[in-house]
Amino acid sequence: MFEIKDLSVSVENKRIIQGLSLNINDGETHVIMGPNGAGKSTLAEALLGHPSLHVQGKIILDKKDISKLSTDERAREGLFLAFQNPEEIEGVTVSNFLRKAKFRENKDLDLMITEHEELEKNAMKIGMGKDFVKRELNVGFSGGEKKRMEILQAISLKPKVLVMDEVDSGLDVDGLKLISEALENMKDGKRCFLIITHYPRILKHLKAEYVHILINGKIVKSGTEELAHEIEENGYTPYLKGKHV
Repeated sequence: MFEIKDLSVSVENKRIIQGLSLNINDGETHVIMGPNGAGKSTLAEALLGHPSLHVQGKIILDKKDISKLSTDERAREGLFLAFQNPEEIEGVTVSNFLRKAKFRENKDLDLMITEHEELEKNAMKIGMGKDFVKRELNVGFSGGEKKRMEILQAISLKPKVLVMDEVDSGLDVDGLKLISEALENMKDGKRCFLIITHYPRILKHLKAEYVHILINGKIVKSGTEELAHEIEENGYTPYLKGKHV
């Protein structure tokens, strides 16, 4: 479903991602782990077409090259990014934001009511009261609430590929479990996930087929969830020193 081919990304003439390639098949969950400064967030932003980045290589979604598309066009093709630090938008409620994101044109009243009721139910599934959807988007939200808001967007928009940039940061144990369960419930055998994180703790609740270690903009090792447990035990020092096998 999703393929990254020889991707290189530069910021102000500094190379951050260096010839990265990755294939994610239908229904798979891949986890990218790495220390601070490894290029994880830059990779996520490049996939969605951040305009400040200089990108070389190809990004293929459902056999279509989306590398030259704008961010909104990539989103309409089914690519979704959950931000590490979501923006606050005053004057726009959660419900209005998601309705506009989901529908490019106005829908009839009955459908809007149905969608609003579904949105309230989904908010409650991730541990937020139904009044959550009446609040201004991310305004005054705690770190955990912002992350839950990103998941609520994903549930509502039903993308083909979910890129999650440190979705587990700022969450307590209960919040992490709720969000992991929400992601597991979104698995349908076709939708795929790319989870970007520092820590392996999300894998206690979320099943992943592959784990990749990103160091200095390169994937230096790939494996199963056992690789994440190795990082938990030994840290990234062996990889930073080039002493890994």
